[in-house]
Amino acid sequence: MSHETTPPQAGVIAKDADGSALAGGGVSPLTPSKDVRRRVVTASFIGNFVEWFDYAVYGYLAAVISSVFFPEAERQTALLATFGVFAVSFFVRPLGGFVWGHIGDKLGRRKALSLSIVIMSVSTFCIALIPGYASIGLMAPVLLLLVRIVQGFSAAGEYAGASAFLVEYAPANRRGLYAAVVPASTAAGLLLGSLIAALLSSVLTADQLHEWGWRLPFLLAAPMGLIGRYIRTKLEDTPAFRELAAKEGTEEKAPALAMFKTYRKQLVIACGAVMLNAVGFYVILSYMPTYLSEELGFGPTESFLATTIALASYIGFIFLTGMASDVFGRKRMLITASILFMVLTVPAFMLLETGDFLVIVLVQILLGGMLTLNDGTLPSFLAELFPTKVRYSGFAVSFNLSNALFGGTAPFMATLLIAMTQSKIAPGWYLVAASAVSLAAVLFATETSRKPLKHL
Repeated sequence: MSHETTPPQAGVIAKDADGSALAGGGVSPLTPSKDVRRRVVTASFIGNFVEWFDYAVYGYLAAVISSVFFPEAERQTALLATFGVFAVSFFVRPLGGFVWGHIGDKLGRRKALSLSIVIMSVSTFCIALIPGYASIGLMAPVLLLLVRIVQGFSAAGEYAGASAFLVEYAPANRRGLYAAVVPASTAAGLLLGSLIAALLSSVLTADQLHEWGWRLPFLLAAPMGLIGRYIRTKLEDTPAFRELAAKEGTEEKAPALAMFKTYRKQLVIACGAVMLNAVGFYVILSYMPTYLSEELGFGPTESFLATTIALASYIGFIFLTGMASDVFGRKRMLITASILFMVLTVPAFMLLETGDFLVIVLVQILLGGMLTLNDGTLPSFLAELFPTKVRYSGFAVSFNLSNALFGGTAPFMATLLIAMTQSKIAPGWYLVAASAVSLAAVLFATETSRKPLKHL
C-alpha cells in the first residue's frame, strides 16, 4: 500500500510524525494523512477488540467453567481453582512481553500485532473443544491451563503494541486521544463478552449452559481473529519505526536488554504506574459479575446487566480522559485517579452491599469512571516514557510484569481475601493498596505529554 502524504501549506512550518519541525521546512515523506490515520485507528480498535473479547469471556463465565472443570470441589474452592488457572496464565506474560517487544522493536509493530492475534484466536477457539472433567478427568483442567498459558503469551504483545502503534501515528497534540482507543477497544471486547454471557444466562437453562452453552462465545474467536488479522496486514508500519529502521546503526540487537541497561528508572516507574490499571481493570470490569452473583447473591443476568451498563459508560469516559490528558498532562490525570480510588473505593464497596440494583449500577459507573482517569491516560504515558528503539519492549515488559503479578491474580486475591476476612469489602481495600503504589510511582515521573517522541 502506498503511503499518502499531506501537502505543505503556505506559511506553515512542516512537522514530522512526532510534531517536530523538519529542517528546511519540508514535509516528511513519512507523515501520514488523515485517511491513513483513520485506518490505523480502525485496525487498532478492531484487532484489540477481538483479542480482549477472547480473553475476557473466560472471566465472565468463570462460575460455569468452574463446575465443568472442577465439579468435585466445594463451590468456593472450585471458583478459586478457576481463577487460579486465570492467574497462572498471566505468569507467562512477562516472557511474552520480552518476545513480542523484541519482535516489535526489531521487525516492526505491524508484524508483531498480526501474529499475536492469530495465536490468541486459535487458542481461544481450542477452549471450546476441550472436554469437561466428566469426560477425561484431570486432563480437562490440565488442557485448560495449557491453552490459557498460550492465551497469556499472545495477549502480552497486544496492548503494548497497539498503544505504540497509535502513539507513533498520532499528531503530537493528540497522542492521548489516539492511545485511548486501546482501552476503549478492550472495554468494547469486554462489553460484547458481557452481553453474550447475559444473553446465554437468560435464554438457556442452567443445564444447557453447563453442558454446551458456555462454549459458544469461544467458537467466535476463529472468524473474528481472521478478520482482525486481515485488517492489520493492510497497513504499513508506523512512521517512527520506519524512520528509525532507515537510519543505519540505530537499531538495537537486543531491545529488551538495552531497556534494562539504559532505562531502568523508566521501567520501575512504568511498573508502578500500571498497578492501579492491573488491579482495577480486572476487579471492576472482569471480576465484578462473579462478585455480584457469588458474594452478594444477585442473579447472573442482573450481574451481567449491571456490568454491561458500567462498561458502556466506561467506553464513553475513556475518550474524554484521553482528550483531557492532552490538555492537562498525563501526570496530573494519573495522580487524580490514584487519589480518588484511595478515598472512594471502600465506601463504594459498602454501597454495593445494599443490594439495590440501581445503587449497584451507579457504583459501578462511578468506579469505571474513576478507572478511566488512569486507563485512558496510561497507554500514552507508557509509550512516551521510552524512545522508539525500545518503546515496544519497555511498554510490553512493564505492563505485563505488573499485570502478571497483580492483574491476573486480582480475581483470585479478591475471592481469597473475602474468604480469609469474611468481609465483602475486602476487594475494595486491595484496590486502595494498588492505588497507593501507583501514586508513589507517578510522583517520580516527569511530564511527557508536551514533549516530542524520542526517536533515538
